[in-house]
Amino acid sequence: MSTSSLPALAEEQLTLARATGSGRSARTIHGGAGTPLRQTLVALVAGHELAEHASPGDATLQVLRGRVQLVAQDRSWPGDTGDLLVIPDARHALHADEDSVVLLTVARG
Repeated sequence: MSTSSLPALAEEQLTLARATGSGRSARTIHGGAGTPLRQTLVALVAGHELAEHASPGDATLQVLRGRVQLVAQDRSWPGDTGDLLVIPDARHALHADEDSVVLLTVARG
């Protein structure tokens, strides 16, 4: 078993995101090829986004820091620190209203 400090990893990813032109950074912290579960930290600087993309299947976003908007099919769901958002089974985008870090959990299989 391994243990990870999510606050420390979140800060690391946010620092990397601030240093890039895209305003984002991501790191998979659990799961690899052939595993049924993948968890990835995604950091977005305020005003940046993950452009619309296909749904990965069953997935959730836990907002570890900041405030985001999950957008799909002309709907929008706000997420604040501590919120858990279920990603709809549709193309979607993620916008950062302020510097934010989310934990994306995807069930594969």
